[in-house]
Formats: sequence, C-alpha cells, structure tokens
Amino acid sequence: MVEDHGRFFAAPEADWDRLFNRDHLGEVLAVAVGDTDPVDMSQPLAQMLRPPIGRQEVWAAGVTYHRSRTARMEESEEAGGSDFYDRVYHADRPELFLKATPHRVVGHSQAMHLRRDSKWIVPEPELTLAVTATGKIFGYTVGNDLSARDIEGENPLYLPQAKTFDRCCAIGPGVLVRDEPLPDDTPIVLEISRDGGRVFGGETSLAQMKQTLENLVGYLMRENSFPHGFYLMTGTGIVPPDDFTLQQGDVVRITIEPIGTLVNTME
Repeated sequence: MVEDHGRFFAAPEADWDRLFNRDHLGEVLAVAVGDTDPVDMSQPLAQMLRPPIGRQEVWAAGVTYHRSRTARMEESEEAGGSDFYDRVYHADRPELFLKATPHRVVGHSQAMHLRRDSKWIVPEPELTLAVTATGKIFGYTVGNDLSARDIEGENPLYLPQAKTFDRCCAIGPGVLVRDEPLPDDTPIVLEISRDGGRVFGGETSLAQMKQTLENLVGYLMRENSFPHGFYLMTGTGIVPPDDFTLQQGDVVRITIEPIGTLVNTME
C-alpha cells in the first residue's frame, strides 16, 4: 500500500522484494498513484498494516551516539569491556551486527517479546535505513532495537543473545521513500507508557549521530552481499536510566517525523 497526502493506493508491485529493489522507486510510486484510484479505507489503518519486510535482513549499528557509548561503557565495566565501546565510538569502522531475520521482526501495533532470562531490557529508538541490493539508500523507517542490557553487560561476547531473539525487532509503520537524506535536525522521540501513564520519555536528533549514514552502509557492504536488500538500524541516542526496565504491558511509542510513529506493546 502507498500513502500519498493522506490517501492510500494499491502498490504497483505485488512482490515486496522486487518493489524494494526497483530503480527510481519514488518515480515508480508517483506514477502508480497518478494512474489508480484511492483504496477504500473502511478498516482502521493499524489493522491493515503488516511489517514492511520480505526477505530483507535487519542489521544494526552500535555506539553511533555519545549517549549510547556512555551507557555501553557503564553496563560492561565490571566485565572489563568498557574500553571497547570508547574505541568503537572514535574509530572509522563502526560496530555492525545482525539484528533480526524476517521472522523475528514485527510491525506497527504488534507485540514485541521480553526475554524471560533478562531482568534489564530497554527499547532503542533508531532511524532505520531501507537499502537496495546495490547499496542505495532509498527510504527510511522507524526501528525499535529491543536490547537486554544485563546480558550484554555481563560479557560483550553475549551481544547476539542480548540483541537477537523472537520478536526482538520492530520496524514501521511504513517506509518513507525519498532520494534526499533527512535533515540533521530531524528529531527522534521516545515515550514509554505503563498502566496508562508515562514512565519515561526522551528526545534526540540525527545531528547527535557521530557516524554518517553512507559510512555505515559502506562498511556493512564490504565483502557482503544482500540479494534482497536490507534494513540498517543506525544506533540510538536515547537510553533510559539504569534503574529502568520494560515490563509486560508497557507501550513503546517512537516518533520520527516525517516517517510517523511506531507503536508496540511489550509481552
């Protein structure tokens, strides 16, 4: 489905993976919108949305914001790994890791999963890039890189277990297709609600990111192929205080305008 100025149209391609990798996708979508009638929106949009993913992998970058660097150093200090994150923050080569395969990804209004063997789990709100098989950034979405800080803090080598598990990753509500990069002052806003009340909120902007988007994509594609394209989460600049952990029933809202708001319940 394609949204244009508040109206919705059928996508010009039924195969998501082919659409994801179309050349000049913005022009293709503009033509499709001009040639078709809007879709009847008799159902609430949230009920119609599915995760915007086919066979794409979701990768992630770490320690791209100073706040993330500080948090990672603090959580791993007892394990002797705090110096690693300071080195990564100042290095040209970014920290990159596989966050989720498609079946571990949920979309807008779907539930994420809190690991049962973790007592310290936080959301990580992140601008997420949509990248073609040839390495072109063609779109942007909102991402939640759910992370078990206690598992990673115990030993940095436990990072895959802290980051990758069932329903550990959310993206959505859709993909903003545009050729121009988002401006540096683009805000990223996080709000966490519990029992109807706000328990944490924070805001940062893309201007606080140390790495460039092109550098992150370039390093990920070194000696690596992505035949269906990929998503790349670009790191977080919002970290809740150390005494905060998500609980079942919490609602996490991440807003990046002009993309929209990604909402997920924790269970």
